Amino acid sequence: MEPDQYLTTLFHTSDPPTTAPTRRRICSGGCDRPVNVCLCEKIPAEPISTLTQVVILHHPHEQRHKLATVPVLGKCLRHCQTLVGRRLRLGDSPLLDSLYNAAVENPCRPYRAVYLFPGTDSSPAIDISKCQSSLCGSCISKYVLIAFDGTWKHAKEMVQASLPFLSKFAVRVCLDYDVGIEGGTIFDSELILRKEPFSGCMSTMEAIARALCVLEPHGVEIEGRLVEVLRAMVRFQACYLKPMKPRPKLLKRGKEDEKKNQSAVVFGL
Repeated sequence: MEPDQYLTTLFHTSDPPTTAPTRRRICSGGCDRPVNVCLCEKIPAEPISTLTQVVILHHPHEQRHKLATVPVLGKCLRHCQTLVGRRLRLGDSPLLDSLYNAAVENPCRPYRAVYLFPGTDSSPAIDISKCQSSLCGSCISKYVLIAFDGTWKHAKEMVQASLPFLSKFAVRVCLDYDVGIEGGTIFDSELILRKEPFSGCMSTMEAIARALCVLEPHGVEIEGRLVEVLRAMVRFQACYLKPMKPRPKLLKRGKEDEKKNQSAVVFGL
């Protein structure tokens, strides 16, 4: 064997074998989640039928988020439409287009569409528990419920961008909230997947469950079934949480407080 040929052979045979990175196995039973966090046992075998039609504007960034609840919610509800985008506008949804066109033709027609989002001074929201009387609920049996799915910052931008279209045919409603109280984390509740900005904020799945409890004739049962699925999602996520390490400043403050307490005991304070 020639020297160059020998070196070439040695170089190739000494290389470690390359293997493609292993991907997590995805459940094929219907939930389309990794098998170790499969929700097939919790998702209804038959999607839940509702009189209310749900439309969700799903921010593009949320498609890549592993904790997004919208894909699971879409498998739980029969009348649930998901639109991916940053704003609602004419041409995105035949259902919303029909509501917009009807409102333009007859501005006095009672609203039957509501969108979930906390109110502001310039754009107040009706408490959803009171919205039926406010919207002439006795005349309406089938609502259209619109929700915005994204981070708090993205959701505000999505609502603001959608208002020129949305304000023609939908009323802003909200669940109970308080911007003056800090939001919870997964450590505080069995229904929270991500840190919430303030009290009353919740995942899209929980918000829609609470809203359907009010809007639907059998709302309590529907809410319970959706919340049970969400609770299972949070349980799975909690299994993978790493122990929280106190921040250095908090550790230092804790040691200083401990020294003060020891001094107080010594001097009988």
